[in-house]
Amino acid sequence: MAEQHELRDKGLRLTPQRELVLQAVRELGHATPEEVAEKVRQSHPGINLSTVYRNLETLENVGFVQHAHLGHGGVRYHASTEELHAHLSCEHCGLIIEVPIEATAALTQSLLDDYGFHTDVAHLAIAGRCESCFTKP
Repeated sequence: MAEQHELRDKGLRLTPQRELVLQAVRELGHATPEEVAEKVRQSHPGINLSTVYRNLETLENVGFVQHAHLGHGGVRYHASTEELHAHLSCEHCGLIIEVPIEATAALTQSLLDDYGFHTDVAHLAIAGRCESCFTKP
């Protein structure tokens, strides 16, 4: 398993708890630590929230998961992918859409040109309404 080798290279082990947390993040998509804990508890009821938080931090430090701040509420975690992406977050229904970084090029270039601001696009989240919610009366 690739994860075991990558963790070992960093002096860590893929413990059962880390494996369960990583699997939950991959299955849930964009999830809060509480949602990850709830998912893990379906098969391992004894895991506590602090264990989930510690394992999310470890998995993020080695590059298996990433966090994003998507609108109101706490941080959400998702599995790392090869391609960087930004997020569109519907404030009405909670839909989260991953968009390729290229879709943000005009915005980030404008911020750089006009304000000298270098955008961290890996953590970029734009709040608004999805097409479905926008067209509802």
